[in-house]
Amino acid sequence: MSTGFGNRLPSPAPAHPVAGLPRVTGRKIWVPRMTYGSARAFVASLRSCGIDAEVLPPSDESTRELGARYTCGDECYPMKVTLGDFVKLLEKPEAEPGRTALFMPSGQGPCRFGQYATHLRRVLTQQGYANVVVVSPKLENNYSELGEVGPDFVRTTWRGVVASDLLMKHLLRVRPYERLAGSADAVYESCLEDLCRVLEKRHTNAGAQMEGLKASLIGSRERFRQVPMVKTNDRPLIGIVGEIFCRLNAFSNYELVRRLENVGGAAWFSDLAEWIWYVNFECRQRRRREGRRFSLTALQAGLREHFQKQDEHELVQLFAEDFRGMEEPHGAEELARLAEPYLPAEGASGEMVMSVGKAVYMAKKGADGIIDISPFTCMNGIVCEAIYPRISRENGGIPIRIFYFDGAQMEIERDLEIFLELARSYRRRRSRSESDAG
Repeated sequence: MSTGFGNRLPSPAPAHPVAGLPRVTGRKIWVPRMTYGSARAFVASLRSCGIDAEVLPPSDESTRELGARYTCGDECYPMKVTLGDFVKLLEKPEAEPGRTALFMPSGQGPCRFGQYATHLRRVLTQQGYANVVVVSPKLENNYSELGEVGPDFVRTTWRGVVASDLLMKHLLRVRPYERLAGSADAVYESCLEDLCRVLEKRHTNAGAQMEGLKASLIGSRERFRQVPMVKTNDRPLIGIVGEIFCRLNAFSNYELVRRLENVGGAAWFSDLAEWIWYVNFECRQRRRREGRRFSLTALQAGLREHFQKQDEHELVQLFAEDFRGMEEPHGAEELARLAEPYLPAEGASGEMVMSVGKAVYMAKKGADGIIDISPFTCMNGIVCEAIYPRISRENGGIPIRIFYFDGAQMEIERDLEIFLELARSYRRRRSRSESDAG
């Protein structure tokens, strides 16, 4: 969407109201697979509250065709993919529009993402699906609508996001080096299934749920460690940043990460939890500007963040040995600080801050190159592309390349091979420089 979850425009009131989650009673809510693992974890969290939920079926060529049919060309690519998948679902003979709800978050600011729920509702009405409910929580109130399901739902969802991110990170750490093709993917699928069983279960309390999650992740860690691997350090480590949907949705970026692995690289992904920390950070900054730092809302947000940090630490530390050298930054504040020399602190927000800050962070942590995945015409991608040459110069010439996607067929292997050669060259120069300094 350009989920460009970047700066957002005030959106006009939709022709039909979008729904909070309580209105999905008696309906099945369908969730886009922005990233496959976190979507499944979110669905499991919904089911734990008694809500019938499912992840949208995989995207295909009809997704692009339907998305293009109901857009005019000004919308960014993630909107076309999401809209296409929703319409494809409803056009199936077995579809029951009157028992269907669609999950489409929203927001405000210059990014087109804030208009997606409105446009979706309009298309549904025009195509005779006015009885389909659109669930559209908003960034500006910290997606607080999600809390209406029940007091434990937001915490369960957060834990699911962190845990699914950890499984994906482990998959990307192991898969490039597997001896038997497909073995890491098979382990990932079984681990994700086990995680979702824990999330879907109604536990007696938060502590019991945490113990179940930790047991699941420890088991997953051991299964990944048992995957036979080829020992080599020849693969350049490439940091992946960019617009959140296009980066995380493999269909939108033509499986760029898998293709990168196929031509000899390994990926370090910017995950979904990072965005949630940024949402918290932005809301905190807005309260400060509005003089509401000591309000009841601020107190509630502070308590929520406290427990989020506590839960994240408890889960992440299980993988401390596996991810040594690839530790994530200490919250969005660190990324905002790293981005500040390149972007005005009070004049820029959203994914441009996250991508610039994370590119600098990954370069300093030892990545051999940075790839930005963005939709064509994305404001955040365009701003970042103008900044990346300076970041490269100030970090030893690390190669940084932006890949834009708009649904047109692309042959990116050759570009990836060239980029990896640049990454290998950079790594050799860095190694010589470190040896000379030592």
